Amino acid sequence: MSRLQFSFSTILLASFMFFFSNTPLFAQDTSLISLLTQQLGVTEPQAQGGAGSIFNFAKEKLSPQEFSQVSSSVPEMNGLLDAAPKKESTMGGMLGGATSMFGGGGSSLEGLASLASSFSQLGLSPDMVQQFVPVILNYVKINGGETVSNLLAAVLQ
Repeated sequence: MSRLQFSFSTILLASFMFFFSNTPLFAQDTSLISLLTQQLGVTEPQAQGGAGSIFNFAKEKLSPQEFSQVSSSVPEMNGLLDAAPKKESTMGGMLGGATSMFGGGGSSLEGLASLASSFSQLGLSPDMVQQFVPVILNYVKINGGETVSNLLAAVLQ
C-alpha cells in the first residue's frame, strides 16, 4: 500500500506543479516591460515606448548583424520598436544642423536629444533615459550574454 500511496502522491504532486507552473497568476513575470514598470514606476505604455526608443537608437548605431544579436535577446523587440514615439522632425532637423556645424552630424549628442524628445512625448522626463539604460542592459545581459550586452552598452553609454 505504501507503494501505491507513493505513486499517487507523485502523480498528484506532478499534476499540481504542472497546473500552477502554467498559470500566469503564479508564474514569475520577467519580461523587460515588467522589470521597467516595477523598478522605475512607469506605466506599461511608457515602458514600451521608452525601451522602443532606446532600441531604435541602438538599431541606428549598430550594424544589422550586431542589432540582430541584441534583438534575439529581447523576445518582444518588434512590439517595442513599434511602440516608440515617432521622431519629431523639427527637433531632429534643427539639432542635426547644429551638430553638423560642430563637426558632429550623427553624434551621440543628437542621439541623446532624440531620446530625450521621445521620452518627453511619453510624459517622462529626459533624465529617465539614464534610468532605463541599466535595466535594459541588465536584461539583455541575462538573456543574451555579456558580449551582446557590451554591444548595446557601447552605443548607449
